[in-house]
Amino acid sequence: MKKEGSVIGEIQKRPFIRPLFFWIIGILLQVCFPLQQISFFLLMMITVAVLLSFFLSPKNETLWFHNRWVWGVIIALILIFLSIQVTGLVEQRLRTPQEPGFLLRYALDIQSQMVAKLGLLHLPDVDKSVLATLTLNYRKAMDWGIFKQFSVSGVAHLLSVSGFHVAIVCAFVHFLLSFISDKSVVLRWTKYLITLFCVWSFAFLSGLATAAVRAAVMLTIYLTGRGVLGRKADSYNTLAGAAFCMLVYNPFYLFDIGFQLSYVAVFFILYLQPRLNRLIEVRNPLIANPWGVLTVTIAAQIGTCFLSFYYFGFSSMVFLFTNLALSLIATLLIPVTLIWMITPDVVPGMDFLRLIVETLTRCMMWIVDRFSVIPGATIALRFDFFTLLSSYLCLSFVLIYFRTRRYWVLIASLVTLLLILCWQLFIR
Repeated sequence: MKKEGSVIGEIQKRPFIRPLFFWIIGILLQVCFPLQQISFFLLMMITVAVLLSFFLSPKNETLWFHNRWVWGVIIALILIFLSIQVTGLVEQRLRTPQEPGFLLRYALDIQSQMVAKLGLLHLPDVDKSVLATLTLNYRKAMDWGIFKQFSVSGVAHLLSVSGFHVAIVCAFVHFLLSFISDKSVVLRWTKYLITLFCVWSFAFLSGLATAAVRAAVMLTIYLTGRGVLGRKADSYNTLAGAAFCMLVYNPFYLFDIGFQLSYVAVFFILYLQPRLNRLIEVRNPLIANPWGVLTVTIAAQIGTCFLSFYYFGFSSMVFLFTNLALSLIATLLIPVTLIWMITPDVVPGMDFLRLIVETLTRCMMWIVDRFSVIPGATIALRFDFFTLLSSYLCLSFVLIYFRTRRYWVLIASLVTLLLILCWQLFIR
């Protein structure tokens, strides 16, 4: 029996983690060592093992095929085999240029029509391009200089429709439907279906962006488990389930920068934010909410800074000062802009709504412009792949030490840090 709180015990409580792990192994094996043909031998081994279980006597409980771990190995091999095959098939499909599917083409057409309405705003073209990217993930008009300004300010995630945006839409819909009682089964299902429809509609309008789909899948699992089945959802299991579903659909999402940043950020928010939030006990609700946003920002930044060094060569140092204000503006701006875009102009109050959109956009751009020119706003480092993996290993040891207070873990983190420094100074 595994100890409560041990790594194996934590994994056993979350059934999606194990299939996700073996599926990723299959993806990496196929990408690094193409095994699509050879993997059929793996299938043969699995078939032989299963056939033996029928021929050998089931009465003898000591036989190897009755042991639980053997069946676990067989299931793991099946998952690896399926992962290799799916990755190989997707890889062959990607080698031949293909037109976007009907669903994606339709989504992009609707997206273009909605973006066209932004031309009615009394804003510079640069601001309109930011607004189109912020709300609908429309990047065609986005200038690299503006994206860099957002990156330097530590709010580049606002320009990529992600879980933050989907969560805003979901929370806004939930607020609008708060008058519907959860006591009635019919009303609860109505609320559930309307919420899912709005969430997936937003993911659809974003051009089925990877991070938006990930967030929509997570919310679907969460709302289905908690809202319909009445079960308490485990956040880590939901995260692993969403990742597994997306990698089954397209294994090459694993190498997408947005996919990596999104999942790493969410994992560190789930793990670190509650611990950071408990560092200071805040009872005043007017301070508690900003403190919560601040701890979410710090947790996400800790988790993604190494990936930022690896992919972009820098990380923001002013994110603490910009995220709170800009997150608040985006929380208001996204739903208001979406409502204004989908509502006909003949509806009363649309001029006032347009004025709100313009004012919030100007405020957001003013903050980004001011903070992006601060000297020392970024720290520049370029990580290679070895340094990236070693840095996350060192961070993992540090987090494990603060949880277990075992000194050998602290020593392991210091040794890993020493290896990173030696690699940077003498080997690289």
